[in-house]
Amino acid sequence: MKSKIHILSRRSVVTGALLAPSMALAKRPSTTKSATSKIWSNEYWAQKGDVKLYMFRKRATAPRVGEAALPVLLLVHGSSNSGRVSFDLATPGRGEYSVMNEFSRLGFDTWTLDHENYGRSSQTQGNSDIASGVEDLKAGVELIARETGQQKIHVFGESSGAIRAGAYAAARPERVDRLVLGAFTYKGDNSPTLTERAKGLEFYRTHNRRLRDRAMIRSIFTRDKAGTSDPAVGEFLADEELKFGDQVPTGTYLDMTANLPLVDPAKVQAPVLLLRGEYDGIATVDDLTDFFKRLPNGDRQFIILPGMAHSVVFGLNRQLFWHAMHAFLTMPKLAKG
Repeated sequence: MKSKIHILSRRSVVTGALLAPSMALAKRPSTTKSATSKIWSNEYWAQKGDVKLYMFRKRATAPRVGEAALPVLLLVHGSSNSGRVSFDLATPGRGEYSVMNEFSRLGFDTWTLDHENYGRSSQTQGNSDIASGVEDLKAGVELIARETGQQKIHVFGESSGAIRAGAYAAARPERVDRLVLGAFTYKGDNSPTLTERAKGLEFYRTHNRRLRDRAMIRSIFTRDKAGTSDPAVGEFLADEELKFGDQVPTGTYLDMTANLPLVDPAKVQAPVLLLRGEYDGIATVDDLTDFFKRLPNGDRQFIILPGMAHSVVFGLNRQLFWHAMHAFLTMPKLAKG
């Protein structure tokens, strides 16, 4: 029996709807002009006190004075990889893996940032925990608002990036239009990966850096279920990330093993889409269902993506992720009686 996508909403349960082949995203061939034409990009720096935060932007064409603003999508990276590498990775011969390319072609003004102590951003003595990441997002979103004129934006985060994104949405509800949380962790109950990771808790408490070498990056592609991602893409990812060194901060690991929950669902006012890979070893169904039930906005969905593990960005079936997020971000406005 084939796996299906499951959507849990306030009004009903819909099974398999996002797999309909007639939908626009599924129909658009990868060889169209829009898929092969050059996408405009630019780099920026946001300031968080003395910390400089690298930001990267992509959209189909360069912005022009007087034109209507595009919807903005900010992509928030996780614990082990920086923003641009996570969401704009070039993988020659292995297909499209750049979320920024895909959503630029779909009409979005896409952005990402490197959190403090990641990628090109400032290197400090801090451990870059979730609270620090929320401050990064506050600085980054203000820059986006100045550059685009958009006062509310869509936000996607994966893994600990989803925790950062959720905590930011709770802290700055006036800035978030629609929120997508991939591989999110609420309380972490009965999580096999977090149970194993907690064995290093004392190390995370006493050290602000951990090893993130090629072997660790490769494990992202095999940890939950081999065959759900392409190991060759892990090599591209490692090649790019290791340019920034073989160590990353411990703050999100400490938070995820000792300090959950870090997002109060009652304070998240935006419409929310929860995405979980079928084989995710961190985000359990029960944990996410608990969070889902506590969200105050009736505009909410919980989707399980078949054939996917923890990272929905780098999965073989990443097109399902693109499809689900695009459908959610382009939902028709509610009619008012």
